[in-house]
Amino acid sequence: MLAHRKIIHIDMDAFYASVEQRDHPELAGKPVIVGGQPRGRGVVAACSYEARRLGVHSAMPSAEAYRRCPDAIFVRPRFDAYQAVSKEVLSIFHEYTSVIEPLSLDEAYLDVTDVGLFNGSAMLLAQDIRRVILQHTRLVASAGISYNKFLAKIASDIDKPNGCRCIPPSEGETFVRSLPVKRFHGIGPATEAKMHALGIVTGEDLRTWSLPELQREFGKSAQYFFNAARGIDDRPVRVERLRKSIGKERTFGENLTTTDSMQEILIGLSDQLMESLQARGLVANTLNMKLRYADFTTLSRAHKMSTGVYDQTSARMTLAFLLTKALEHPPARGKPHIRLLGVSFSGLLNDDEARPEQIELGFDTPFFPRTQ
Repeated sequence: MLAHRKIIHIDMDAFYASVEQRDHPELAGKPVIVGGQPRGRGVVAACSYEARRLGVHSAMPSAEAYRRCPDAIFVRPRFDAYQAVSKEVLSIFHEYTSVIEPLSLDEAYLDVTDVGLFNGSAMLLAQDIRRVILQHTRLVASAGISYNKFLAKIASDIDKPNGCRCIPPSEGETFVRSLPVKRFHGIGPATEAKMHALGIVTGEDLRTWSLPELQREFGKSAQYFFNAARGIDDRPVRVERLRKSIGKERTFGENLTTTDSMQEILIGLSDQLMESLQARGLVANTLNMKLRYADFTTLSRAHKMSTGVYDQTSARMTLAFLLTKALEHPPARGKPHIRLLGVSFSGLLNDDEARPEQIELGFDTPFFPRTQ
């Protein structure tokens, strides 16, 4: 274990929904659901605590969220607004430390080991960060403090919303022993079910398994599980954290049946992503397209540049090719009925590491095929 580390995990409470309630005071205290509309095919991107108390959660179909909470107010996402607030919060972090690892728009790790404010008290430091966030953004954040990232993240979730909890080194192992394995970061429903089938319900149960036994059942994740069960996590707070991919997708209220309509959606998604990459100083060498038919058959197609990276024109040409290939064998005869389209870029690099070059796909096709 790395000695004397002080890690803070800051997590904005119900971030998207809280921004909507802040910017629209009439929504304060009401169940707010950010995402798709209840009569459509969308899903919940985020929801307020008033909605959570009625069983609504993120990734739930909007129709199901409406059944559980018919009085909810459904709001379409405003990602530009959320990104602006996220940048403001990040600037607050930089007033305290430069060792910051953002995880998403609404959470980040801070290594404050060498910060001397408040006589080196990480707890007082976290409380002051939360105070400044509230003062400048009128939004509430929770914080977890511990000697590693694993425990700091768990601690931030204990007293939500508006919580602040510390797990010191003297309590780490004892705390983990009583922790349900589903609370371990990285253990999803499938892994949890497998662990339960093996008799592993708590951290104490997990601790009884040797590393070879865990490797036999869980492969590459074994070392992480073995360490976590003992309150050990030596991962550093990574200041330079490059995203592996960036993507967008849309689910449609009415199925798309013409390639003209598919063209419009794919170009729009691709152009938005290109703007986002440019704003972050990133480029990509791989483009991925996702397509889902009305019967839920899902296809994914990808193309990696042999040399160079994508620009707007080359991305559009590649999407034309990928769409053509995907539509060659629809699941049923007649016109394709498409309920979802998605675009993502991967193989991300900093812009100064690579420059776009002319695409060389090796095929001759118009920008997008036309419906016959």
